Amino acid sequence: MRGRVALVTGGSGGIGAALTKRLREAGAIVAVHYADNRAAAERTGAPVFQADLRDPAAPDALVDAVEAELGPIDVLAANAGLSRPAAYEDVDGAAFDETLAVNLRAPFLLARRVLPGMCQRGFGRVLFTSSVAGLTGGIIGPHYAASKAGLHGLTHHLATRVAADGVTVNAIAPALIAETAMLPGDPGELAARVPVKRLGTPAEVADLMLAILDNGYVTNQVISIDGGMHPG
Repeated sequence: MRGRVALVTGGSGGIGAALTKRLREAGAIVAVHYADNRAAAERTGAPVFQADLRDPAAPDALVDAVEAELGPIDVLAANAGLSRPAAYEDVDGAAFDETLAVNLRAPFLLARRVLPGMCQRGFGRVLFTSSVAGLTGGIIGPHYAASKAGLHGLTHHLATRVAADGVTVNAIAPALIAETAMLPGDPGELAARVPVKRLGTPAEVADLMLAILDNGYVTNQVISIDGGMHPG
């Protein structure tokens, strides 16, 4: 990772901030994207870039801004996500579309923008932050589960088309991680559902993410980190 330019979307949150720390420790030049919480993004110590990923024009504009300041992006960690718990009866078309815009469309548009340059340079890493909900349906809602399952299909489609150019595409599927905005309930009650009987930590997720990004032979994979919830 030393000297590589990395873009971490959702970098102000728990997992994103932990990954930013790991990447910087590994020598990467990290750009941190945020939607609303600039102060949290700035606490990472990395250059920060704002974008509303609900806007279909935002991914291209974000990449343009990062590359103008830091140089071509070598590593894309598409980590930003929208999580609003709801029963399927309460998820209308607007809620469904908004969730897919942030959780699925934006990661695709970001990857679409950076992959050609990665392939041309002969090196690239794309890592989508999915969820165990994409494998099991989860408990947040159908909009969330569908968006995360969509990332798995996107991973498999893109990975096979860029592998020969030195570019890897993977997804990581965490579940019930402490210190994040994605927890859909009381931490104690949620921990009881996990086979290891505790929540995961952002640092544990970031450690695995960095290992995936470091490894040029791992591609086309959806890798779970969920305390044993889904026996993938």
